[in-house]
Amino acid sequence: MLTTDLAVPERVLAVGAHPDDIEFGCGATIAKWADAGATIHCCICTDGSKGSWDPDADPGALVATRIAEQEDAAAVLGVKAVEFLGYVDGELDDALDAREAVAAVIRRTRPDVVFTHDPAPIARIHPDHRRAGYLVLDAIVAARDPLFFPEQGLEPHRPSLVLLFESEQPDHVERIDATVDRKIASLLRHRSQWRSTMHIDDRPEEQHAAFVREVRDTAAAHGLRAGVRTGEAFRRFTDL
Repeated sequence: MLTTDLAVPERVLAVGAHPDDIEFGCGATIAKWADAGATIHCCICTDGSKGSWDPDADPGALVATRIAEQEDAAAVLGVKAVEFLGYVDGELDDALDAREAVAAVIRRTRPDVVFTHDPAPIARIHPDHRRAGYLVLDAIVAARDPLFFPEQGLEPHRPSLVLLFESEQPDHVERIDATVDRKIASLLRHRSQWRSTMHIDDRPEEQHAAFVREVRDTAAAHGLRAGVRTGEAFRRFTDL
């Protein structure tokens, strides 16, 4: 059954594989909830060091750029803080240290709602997206159970809800009429990704407009599922 427009949660954690994934997946919902008083934290799993089509790019400089861009984008959305786990871009896995790191973030931020990638769609070709989804789900189990990682010295925490973006089986839509422009603005803060991800390159004005239109068209398609003008669609899990 399709649901729409949750009550605004008190605390939210969004976990993305790379800088800009959260903005694409749930940026407008984050902005909506931040405006309504929710405390939003973001966690980025990898360092973004392969996020360029320039073979001569300096990976270290790219990492610094992408951190700065992510912090700027988060500020646009009203995010309280961003944590960077720093795993190498393209090499994320569900090793125990990564699960422990994400579980610690969950225990510290104590979210009511967690956003992350849906690991299931086979069309999501990037391995970090799939692995981030599984990693976060595994970390939720670890964060809730006190015998996982007791050396952290953090109280266990069980979120009430997980919302998965990039899903082929969405069953929840958040209306984003008032914040879709903030989603777009936050995405455009990721200037290093204009060429590779947003296809803004040799014809910047035309391609900028095409990217904005694409984001709006996606929001309209998601909203159509729920009979609203614009939306972000998610697959929801409540049995945690």
